[in-house]
Amino acid sequence: MFFDSLGPDSAVLTVGQVTMHLRSVLLQDDILQDIWVRGEVSGSNLSRGGHLFFSLKDSDAVIKGVVWAPLSYRLRAQLAEGREVLAHGRVDLYPQQGVYQLYVDEVLPVGTGMAYLEFERVRTKLEAEGLFAQDRKRPLPAYARRIGVVTSAYGAARRDIENVLRQRWPCVELTLAESSVQGDGAPESIIAALKAVAAQGVDLIILARGGGDKEALWCFNDEQVARAIASMPVPVITGIGHETDFTIADFVADCRAPTPSAAAMAAVPDRREVMAAVGEWQRRLAQALRDGLAQRRTDLAHLSRVLQRSSPAYIAGTWRLVLDEATARLLR
Repeated sequence: MFFDSLGPDSAVLTVGQVTMHLRSVLLQDDILQDIWVRGEVSGSNLSRGGHLFFSLKDSDAVIKGVVWAPLSYRLRAQLAEGREVLAHGRVDLYPQQGVYQLYVDEVLPVGTGMAYLEFERVRTKLEAEGLFAQDRKRPLPAYARRIGVVTSAYGAARRDIENVLRQRWPCVELTLAESSVQGDGAPESIIAALKAVAAQGVDLIILARGGGDKEALWCFNDEQVARAIASMPVPVITGIGHETDFTIADFVADCRAPTPSAAAMAAVPDRREVMAAVGEWQRRLAQALRDGLAQRRTDLAHLSRVLQRSSPAYIAGTWRLVLDEATARLLR
């Protein structure tokens, strides 16, 4: 009865054709070709050829995964049995076994992995909006008179900034806006401090925090903090963590310094260098004045001689000599 229902236009496909059709559908899906999958590692097995085969599972389903050699040797430890991970890769279908699987090229622990994904989401979004563009960044004032500092009131960053400013440019006026720089509520505290210090009429702002682990610096990756930095009416310098630490706040700021002390150094000139430059300018000015006066004296002497030769007395004296010589010749 079933075969009797088949019409002349009914499609009859081979197993291979069905498999290839399903594979083409998977490969044309952009999401499945660049995907992060969260799950628990199960059945991890390194083959003789160095390829790592495993499964990712949760309470609802299982997906097979593979990491080709030699990348498998680097990711093997992270794909240990029972570990919950974030695996990045692409989904494809293996025709010989008729199964789809995840071809993995990166693995992250779930805790840091979720933070990394959020970091990348915010970074990509703000970069697309142009907040990181170099032509948006403003130059720092050469001689700032008032500097606003947003940091913890009791942290080492504040002391480092004050010490550097006192040594390099003691005439600057410092305005501190206390802020929480770690933990819950820190992004809101940073935003409020930025707005408060900007209202004080400062020439630039330093946003700083001392060193710490990536989790401690996470508030500086907050999207709203980044937007607050971009909206400031004056340039912003960030000095967050250590030299190797980069946050989204650094990407948005007009100037990124590796440490709070370096941020203070970027904010003001060194008075010793300025004094040396002023001394050099004084020396050059004095020399220019001496050279100018000497040239004016030379010009004056030349004009005096020209004026003397052009005067009536000089001309009359010249003709008097001519007349005396003519008289003498006449008498002889």
